Amino acid sequence: MGKTTVIQKLEQKQLKRNIGDFRIGDTVRVHTRIVEGEKERIQVFTGTVIARKGTGASETFSVHRVAYGEGMERVFPIHSPRISKIEVVKEGDVRRSKLYYLRGTSGKASKVRGRLGARRTVNAGGEEQQGSEMQSIVAEASSANVESER
Repeated sequence: MGKTTVIQKLEQKQLKRNIGDFRIGDTVRVHTRIVEGEKERIQVFTGTVIARKGTGASETFSVHRVAYGEGMERVFPIHSPRISKIEVVKEGDVRRSKLYYLRGTSGKASKVRGRLGARRTVNAGGEEQQGSEMQSIVAEASSANVESER
């Protein structure tokens, strides 16, 4: 057995099974476990996914946001045990694979066009959950349309 096959087998054990379907341009909430001394807490970082890089255990994604007039960016390893949940808040419709041009923008210039679809949540185990809020809004709208046609 070669050195690379041993490394590949070790990496396979470390990978999360079902990573959620989030794309470049989506606005996501990344729930990260933070350890402070003996205590552990969850910290949420919300922003737009501007890049995905790598494959396998070294795959990462970059999240960008503007807070208090300053742009901040964090790079998260997708398969990290520190990430408990990735929640898709809004789906974005973009035509580029890297959105680095968002770094220097603010206000309307930093907006990403939205894509129609329901909210999705991805747990640490990789299970996907549909957002019930969006489903109820769609159901109410369709029932209102049917009543107005009568």
